[in-house]
Parts: sequence; C-alpha cells; structure tokens
Amino acid sequence: MTEAWTPLALTLQVAGWATAINLVLGTAVGFALARGRFPGRDVLDAALTLPMVMPPTVLGYYLLVVIGTQGVLGAWLLQHFGIRLIFTAEAAIIAATIVSFPLVFKAARAAFETVDPQLEDAARTLGVGEGALFFRVTLPLAWRGILAGLLLAFARALGEFGATLMVAGSIVGKTQTLSIAVYEAVQAGQDHTANFLVAVTSLTCMAVLLAAGRLAPGRVASRG
Repeated sequence: MTEAWTPLALTLQVAGWATAINLVLGTAVGFALARGRFPGRDVLDAALTLPMVMPPTVLGYYLLVVIGTQGVLGAWLLQHFGIRLIFTAEAAIIAATIVSFPLVFKAARAAFETVDPQLEDAARTLGVGEGALFFRVTLPLAWRGILAGLLLAFARALGEFGATLMVAGSIVGKTQTLSIAVYEAVQAGQDHTANFLVAVTSLTCMAVLLAAGRLAPGRVASRG
C-alpha cells in the first residue's frame, strides 16, 4: 500500500498550488468584474466560467494547443528557455488551476457584490485610499465567501482527471495523481489499492465540503 501514498502526496501538492494561484487570480478577477462596468463584461464572465461546464478532455485539448511542444506558448518556452511543460507536474498544476478557477472567481465576485458600498464610502470620507480600502474594508468583509470558494476549488483540484491526463499523462511518482492512480489501479485489477485511494479521496473531499459549508455566507447570516 506504500505506493498509494505517492499519488496522494502529489495530488495534495498539485491541489495546493492550484488553490494558491487561484487565490490571487480568482480574487483579482472576481473583484474586477464585481465593480467594473465595461463593454463585453458578460461575455468575459461566460468565457471565464467555461472550464466549469466544458468537458475535461476538450479543456485538455485546448491546453495541449497552448502548452504542448508544438503549442503557442509551449513551443516558445522550449525554444527560448528550454522549458518543457507537457507531461510534467507543472502541467498538472496548470490543468488543476484552470479547471478549478471558476469556483474561486464566481465565489469571489458574489462575495464582493454583497459588500455594502456605504461602508466603503464611509471609509473614503475618512481619507482611506483605494488600496488600503480594499485590504482593510472590502476584503475582510468578503473573505468568508472567497474562502468557501477556495475550499471548493481545492476539492475540485483533488479530483481532477481528464485535463490532467491529457497534458500531464500518468507517470508514476511524477505526474500520477490520485484520480489517475485510481483509474490505473482499476485497469490493472488492483482492487485493494483502488479501494484505498477511493476512500482517501472521498474522505478528503467530504471534509473540505463540510468546511466550505460552514464558511458559506448564508450560514453565517442564519446564525445571526
């Protein structure tokens, strides 16, 4: 059963990095769309939400077109810096980041839209700058919603399969995450390993969902 811990460790690393990246990207984009008013805003929102509903294999194909050795970005990185992204742990992180991004972005946007603008206006009248206003007023009022989105994104990244398999493959000890290890174990008839991996994945995702449920803004409001 020792071989089961390697994909678990890799999966936690991939999900952790994807969540950390989405903390920055998802929060920034969510804030921009919550407060910004510009042409094409709804189209941009729909485009950023696409990874939530798009088949993972289709998303993986798009990633191959971008970061593959013949892709737009992948070929440029390989030619100028000798960096090969395809079939690496970094490719798994990119796939998990994109697949889970809408969960953070949508939660952050909704959280920022619930912040009372009168509180921000009051802070402005006291001379608080826009940067300080965001970190001292807006973000603290929206953090529960953002954190709930991050937990959901972490759980989604834990279970990512299709896009990761397309761009990272299934290299034992290097790119084989939990969900891919389950698939490989079932294909190889290793029932005990598959059962163990499925149990670990299910328990982890359940714990994350329970935590996200307790942090949901609606639940906080109902306590009051």
